[in-house]
Amino acid sequence: MKKFIYIFFFLIASIVQQSIAQNPKIDSLLTLLKTDKEDTNKVHHLYKLCIDYRNIGDFNRGFDYGKQALALAQKIKFKKGIAQSCNSIGLIYQYQGNYPEALKMHYEALKIREEIKDKRGIAGSYNNLGINYREEGNFEEALKNYLASLKIREEIKDKDGIATCFINLGVLYRNQNNYTEALKNYLASLEMFQEIKNKHGIANAYNNIGVIYTSQGNYMEALKNYLASLKISEEIKDEEGIATCYINIGGLDIKINKAEEAEKYLNKALQISKKIGSKEDIKESYQNLATLDSLTANYKAAFEYFKLFIIYRDSLNNEETQKKSLQASMQYEFDKKEIAAKAEQDKLDAISTEEKKKQQIVIYAVAGLLVLVCVFAIFMFNRFKITKRQKSIIEKQKTLVDTAYEELHEKNKEVMDSIIYAKRIQSALITSEKYIENAFNRLMKN
Repeated sequence: MKKFIYIFFFLIASIVQQSIAQNPKIDSLLTLLKTDKEDTNKVHHLYKLCIDYRNIGDFNRGFDYGKQALALAQKIKFKKGIAQSCNSIGLIYQYQGNYPEALKMHYEALKIREEIKDKRGIAGSYNNLGINYREEGNFEEALKNYLASLKIREEIKDKDGIATCFINLGVLYRNQNNYTEALKNYLASLEMFQEIKNKHGIANAYNNIGVIYTSQGNYMEALKNYLASLKISEEIKDEEGIATCYINIGGLDIKINKAEEAEKYLNKALQISKKIGSKEDIKESYQNLATLDSLTANYKAAFEYFKLFIIYRDSLNNEETQKKSLQASMQYEFDKKEIAAKAEQDKLDAISTEEKKKQQIVIYAVAGLLVLVCVFAIFMFNRFKITKRQKSIIEKQKTLVDTAYEELHEKNKEVMDSIIYAKRIQSALITSEKYIENAFNRLMKN
């Protein structure tokens, strides 16, 4: 028995290893990782590995690389990388049915993406929150988040994102038994995924279209779409997608009374679901197996499968799970309000700081002006004193000059008077030339 178990696990390990070795995207990323430095490139490669392992259903490896990406992004303070890592880890939790942890990670990613204004990322977070709420049965919150995601994706013309929103809206409508609206959204998503050649999306759309046709009783069209989805899922090695197709084909075979075929597909689905750790798919597998054994009158086995179905269903939707999910939502809202309040306070602080700077500038300007006025006043006062002193000296000098002038004038007057007086005396004493001439003439005649 032990030997059989060892062989079984060896075969499983070999299949997983072969699956990984045959995936060129993963091989390429693992090669790059060997030479990566501790920078944003390494965060991106780790994050991509998380996504690729998740897409092929290897949740354990995906989770491991997601954690590594998150740790490095936090270490180097790479906010976009932190958000991407949280988002990927959240998706793995989601696939594993751990909705509270998934919700917590998606809200953490959304908070950072809103902070760095990453529109594409914000839309992705809203979409993932919608899936989480839908799985918990909270259709109102799911629809609110899907529509928020769709609005942003239409704004930024993200065709892949828009197609994904159509898929999720279709699932939501299907859960509410609105098959017409569900099919309309699935067909729209298929057309868009085909246009952008997104194989993962195409397979998902085919699978969901098959579910609607099954619900409507159109089993031929349903099987055709399931097989189309299965073919692509096997081609891209999407184990979660393969498990879902097996469950849906098995469920369809039950409806058309192909018990042997149904059992084969459902057991394959259960095996893969357990390997990848998808609680939702494990739950669906047990539910269908219980139904199958009931129809074939194997009631004992049906009862055992039904008990396992109940265990997984309750583990996904118990009261504690819903409580934790509500806490995650409330924590996000609280953090969001805290961030908004901090931003508002920072804004007020900035305004206050700016006002203080303006006041300081005015104070410095007034003080400078007063200093200038004082300097000017001192200068003018000194000038006044000098001018006053100069005026006093000038007035004294003028008085001296005036006095000297008066004295000189008096002296000049005295001199002039003396000259005039002397001249008069001289005139009186000296005979005039005319008299002499006349006297000489008289003598000559005689």
